[in-house]
Amino acid sequence: MSAKTAAADYNLRMSHPWPSTSAVHQGLADWAKAVEQDSGQRITIDIYPAQTLSKAASAYQSVVHNIADIAATVQSYNANRFPLTQIVELPGLVDTAAGGSCIIQTLYDEGLINNEYSDTHALYVYTNGPGHIHMKDKPVVLPQDLAGQRIRRPNIVVGQLLDSIGAQPTGLPAPETYEALEKGVLEGVAISWDGAKIFRLNEIAPYHTELNLYRLSFVVTMNKRVYQQLPEDLQQVIDRHSGHQWSQHMAKIFDQLDQQAINEVRQRNDHLQEMDPQSKSAWQPVLQQVTQQYLDGLQQKGLPAQRVYDRARQLQPDCTI
Repeated sequence: MSAKTAAADYNLRMSHPWPSTSAVHQGLADWAKAVEQDSGQRITIDIYPAQTLSKAASAYQSVVHNIADIAATVQSYNANRFPLTQIVELPGLVDTAAGGSCIIQTLYDEGLINNEYSDTHALYVYTNGPGHIHMKDKPVVLPQDLAGQRIRRPNIVVGQLLDSIGAQPTGLPAPETYEALEKGVLEGVAISWDGAKIFRLNEIAPYHTELNLYRLSFVVTMNKRVYQQLPEDLQQVIDRHSGHQWSQHMAKIFDQLDQQAINEVRQRNDHLQEMDPQSKSAWQPVLQQVTQQYLDGLQQKGLPAQRVYDRARQLQPDCTI
């Protein structure tokens, strides 16, 4: 235990799945440092990166049960737990992490999705940039090019899309994807540029198709009891470091990573397939179908999916950052 930790009134453990060398880890460390400084070092936050405290798929649950005091995690790793939140992940909604993060944080602040986090104390929500298709051995231009291919799906909607065009979707957290590609368990992945860079997938999947299939939503959340047991002035410290400011801080990192990854792909002369009008028209019906299918499925369960989606669309102009 460090002298700083020993001197603190409250020592909190934070879990996340990204490597300690990644810019995402640094962004979360920036947040932790800001909280520590604002608290006068009465709070310290020990960060456990790379799934060392909790696995990616169970990180949210680890906060519920106080294995971790705080976690940064991916909502889609928790099937059917955040259905309204994941409306932000639907195809084509926005082109940047900054735009997606503005939309999702506003939806949370307006009370449209916050009930999905009632078993923890959510601090801020954000998204990364658009997800695309990255293949190991061949390029993809049209939907039928994925028929029979084993593709990592990042969320339910992309899984439905892949299934509808005859691919074989496989659910797998991003940190486990490199090995699956390397061993031939997968032939391609649906992942964002930042994910392809952070988890080194560009090294073994050199065929890239920019489709804006989805984006992932993320949450930094805290155990409710741990938050409630803090004295009021320290709760206010946590509150000051919640919401849009830190949502946009993380979004900026993801957008920078996306651009770095694209630049690296071009420098390596990888195959980069951008959508021409003919290709876009082939994909559009598939994307529209899975979007409406997802919304209809939630509506049938009594959830206000169309209302959330419509509000997300309304926010697009103001959230074009």
